[in-house]
Amino acid sequence: MADVTAQDHMEIDDELLRKLAAARGVSTSFRGWDGVAHPVAASTLRSVLTALGDRTETLEDLQGALHEAELEPWTRVLPPSLVAREGTEIHVAVHVPHGTGVNVWAVTEDGNRVDAEQREDWQAPRDVRGVLTGRAAFAIPGGLPLGWHTLHADADGERAECALIITPERLETTRRLASERHWGLTAQLYSVRSSRSWGIGDFSDLVDLAAIAGNDGAGFVLVNPLHAGEPRPPIEDSPYLPTTRRFFNPLYIRVEDVPEYGYLDPASRAAIGNSAVGLHSANTADGLLDRNSSYEAKLAALELIFKVRRSPGRSLMFKNFCAAEGKGLDDFALWCALAERLPSTAPEWRGEASSPDTPYCDTMREALADRLEFYRWMQWICDEQLATAQRAAKACGMAIGIVHDLAVGVKTDGADAWMLHGVLAQGVTVGAPPDVFNQQGQNWTQPPWHPGRLAASGYRPYRDMLRTILRHAGGVRVDHILGLFRLWWIPEGAGPAEGTYVYYDHEALIGILALEAQRAGATVVGEDLGVFEPWVRDYLTERGILGTSILWFEHGEAGPLSPEEYRQQCLTSVNTHDLPPTAGYLAGEHVTLRESLGLLLRPVEEERAEAAAEQEAVLAMVRERGLLPDEPGDVQRTVEALYAFTALTPSALLGVALVDAVGETRTQNQPGTDAEHPNWRIPLAGPDGPVLIDDLPANDRFNSLVGVVRDALKASR
Repeated sequence: MADVTAQDHMEIDDELLRKLAAARGVSTSFRGWDGVAHPVAASTLRSVLTALGDRTETLEDLQGALHEAELEPWTRVLPPSLVAREGTEIHVAVHVPHGTGVNVWAVTEDGNRVDAEQREDWQAPRDVRGVLTGRAAFAIPGGLPLGWHTLHADADGERAECALIITPERLETTRRLASERHWGLTAQLYSVRSSRSWGIGDFSDLVDLAAIAGNDGAGFVLVNPLHAGEPRPPIEDSPYLPTTRRFFNPLYIRVEDVPEYGYLDPASRAAIGNSAVGLHSANTADGLLDRNSSYEAKLAALELIFKVRRSPGRSLMFKNFCAAEGKGLDDFALWCALAERLPSTAPEWRGEASSPDTPYCDTMREALADRLEFYRWMQWICDEQLATAQRAAKACGMAIGIVHDLAVGVKTDGADAWMLHGVLAQGVTVGAPPDVFNQQGQNWTQPPWHPGRLAASGYRPYRDMLRTILRHAGGVRVDHILGLFRLWWIPEGAGPAEGTYVYYDHEALIGILALEAQRAGATVVGEDLGVFEPWVRDYLTERGILGTSILWFEHGEAGPLSPEEYRQQCLTSVNTHDLPPTAGYLAGEHVTLRESLGLLLRPVEEERAEAAAEQEAVLAMVRERGLLPDEPGDVQRTVEALYAFTALTPSALLGVALVDAVGETRTQNQPGTDAEHPNWRIPLAGPDGPVLIDDLPANDRFNSLVGVVRDALKASR
């Protein structure tokens, strides 16, 4: 009898655990890339719910957490925040002590007041922690303008407010792409050097790349994330694992383009010149990229330039930049100044320096004032050079210009994790379940947004990040945009396959993304590859967010999609940075690499056979369109035929990988690996060695592929 009672207790416990998970937006099962439904382990659910703020150790804990989840809306006068689409009437539930009179109104960001109308609400009052609480219903007319407004409530003198954000029904910048099609280069900027680079591609190289592509008729250049890394070497190689997503990486600064460089004293200028010459040889070396040497030399040079007295106009421009960026920039500069002194394991980070607002940090702001100014100044220089790149792109005829890349998250010990600690979940990281890229799953070691706390913040950290990245951009690619719908949370200490999905308010996150992009006049491309729920792509299309199609992954029930079946509202390309360049992919390098790294879960022969069959199915379709002869030809001709095939699709944007244009074969990144493969350290090269930007205008391979895409796109109009 005791065993039965224990079993009953376990079943009740499990049932409550799964009810609580459902109430908190945590998946209790998921369908993987294999199409099979997988239940989520109770241990995973407990860890994820703990990260969300619930206690789950005992049956009483679960019962209490469920009660709190149900009661939560009644404990606030107003919701944490409200996000609505333009033109819609906004309904608001207001909770006040029963019988209390309440007024509700909105104040728009330009200061106009709009009163809400009270509506009937038949919800019975309920006891909320000893207070009989009623619910009143209000509606705000649908004429509020786009923007960041504030909702107010006054209940007999007790005031409350929350963010009220009105977003576009559909991103307006996408409408023009219904009648326009553009091709563009996709490139890893750090790998694209010129004879003047300091061993790493920089913002000036981006100007030249945009000018070359624009002159050839390109509409955009898409680059890797340019987010900031560590303040001092050693620095992270992966651009997708930054310390912050709001600010930029000074590694990309072209030192000689800083105006104050011209006013250096002769000795300082000579020292910088010697550093530059010493690194110029790295631009044509065959080895891996060395970020640390480049950054160390640049920092030394920039510190000399920083000491040069600025003109009155330049001083005012810098002052205005700092004022506009406000506390976010101040806190980032403080983190940089502290991080160059304190290792990530220093106890201060968990104690007196645990947040930007401690007394210790207040003291350090004064003690390190000069260092804070230096880090603020470098962000200003990044901003200026990025502005120059976008202006150059547009001046050279690009319809869109520079398209930035937004990483999924940040390092657990970085600036954002410190500055935004209150809106990030602790004890979990994000990644991906097992999929075609990595059959063991992936852990990206990044803390996720806490859904509730982000909403309670009025989504301002998310907005601030978007505004910075969009300020000098013609577009933004959102890596793993599926994470704005649901993210794969992995408990600390668990394997990548031992996670579960946590759902987000996608209406808010996608709406705010569209709002900020519309205000910036930017196009948004969502990387929507991998495991996703079918309705997600339809939703993105509805909101004016472009999707992503990679030739090798576009399949229907009968095999590869015909070009006519591709999405119109899409960026379509043959390749992605998570695969070898096309020449390497055709040679099966992706299977060889995964097999060498132990990432395969079945015999390599089976993987090779399946990869060959998948390639042949696509190539057969290319031959059917008359783009490739029946007999095998050279690799370059095959690559060009594949790109010509993408031009037959209706997709608004076509991406041309720069690595394909120069004949590269090496894999830039193998998902799910770190030190096992030199990810993000492969310089741009072709069959004959490194390729510099200086060489592109006369590069036969480059001109041939660009010409094929340009002509194919013209023929399709």
